[in-house]
Amino acid sequence: MSTPDYPATRRLDSGSLAFLVVAFVSGLAGALQTPTLSLYLTTEVQVRPLLVGLFFTGNAVIGILVSQFLARRSDLQGDRKKLIFQCLLLGALASLLFAFNRNYYVLLILGVFLASFGVTATPQMFALAREHADKTGRENVMFSSVMRAQISLAWVIGPPLAFALALGYGFTAMYLLAAVAFVLCAILVKCYLPSMHKQPAVVTGKLEAPRRNRRDTLQLFIACVLMWSCNGLYLITMPLYVTHELHLSQKLAGILIGLAAGLEIPVMLIAGYYARRTGKRPLMRAAVICGVVFYAGMLFIHDPLPLLMLQVLNAVFIGILAGLGMIWFQDLMPGQAGAATTLFTNSTRVGWVVAGSLAGVVAEIWSYHAVFGFAFIMMLATVGCIWRVKEA
Repeated sequence: MSTPDYPATRRLDSGSLAFLVVAFVSGLAGALQTPTLSLYLTTEVQVRPLLVGLFFTGNAVIGILVSQFLARRSDLQGDRKKLIFQCLLLGALASLLFAFNRNYYVLLILGVFLASFGVTATPQMFALAREHADKTGRENVMFSSVMRAQISLAWVIGPPLAFALALGYGFTAMYLLAAVAFVLCAILVKCYLPSMHKQPAVVTGKLEAPRRNRRDTLQLFIACVLMWSCNGLYLITMPLYVTHELHLSQKLAGILIGLAAGLEIPVMLIAGYYARRTGKRPLMRAAVICGVVFYAGMLFIHDPLPLLMLQVLNAVFIGILAGLGMIWFQDLMPGQAGAATTLFTNSTRVGWVVAGSLAGVVAEIWSYHAVFGFAFIMMLATVGCIWRVKEA
């Protein structure tokens, strides 16, 4: 059987274009909020670093609970489109709450709860895109890669725009723009995304990796948790470190995040191309090495230009992890793509739990700079884990 080709008419059908546009707009909504959240909490809500870390931890824990609930509901409901639409509207409500409320505990309980629905819309959108790709005969790995690239593109634009809005017009304006992005995304989903009605699968047994792959799957999960923890430590701490300890421009923090996101796009596409030839293990090992060097650099580099140059290593690290990590889980768990994808997604959320807890405590006791020392140690531990995982 021949491999499907991809003429322009197939690539540019309205359904596929809608997925790409929705991925970009939803990514923009998230990219406007996450990089500035620690700065928002310290300057607007005026809380200590320990409470900043607690906020990120609570955000991740509630996100895990909400995503698990919605994953079960989406399987029972059959059509994810309505669920995605509802989640995006709740995400817009969360942005409005952050725009006009400055009470820490209201934000921690109600704000995080609503925001968790908005964030969960993205993995549900990828699941719907997989169903669309299967139905239309599209090669799903490349289609998912292009969608992930749209989110990375949003992160090129979002962080610098977020910092510019927050500094020039205030956080209220920034969160209002995020709310508009969520509403626009919801309208696009309602009007243009296809509905994939299906019969829910009946699962009679426990989903788990084949026995010979369980050890490798566990090692990969631990490695991914450590890597996402390091990335979370960086995103939480870097804006505060740059402004409070290095005394550099707040805009620089947005530029650093946006530059790394922009460089991730070609990294993802190149890694996806070479993974077919070299396998995923050598590329993931290369990503880990880049991560080790990157966090070592964050300990010793303090000037703007070298920090900008250092983002090349960060982009390789996160680009390969985000592009190939989920696929490696799927290879280790054949026939269980849903369980494998959930495992990879949960590694991200568990990483944020670790990062939120650790960043607040370390910054409170020592300094923001010390947080990168812990990230460096965790990356060294990642080397030991990832080197034990076999190519599926």
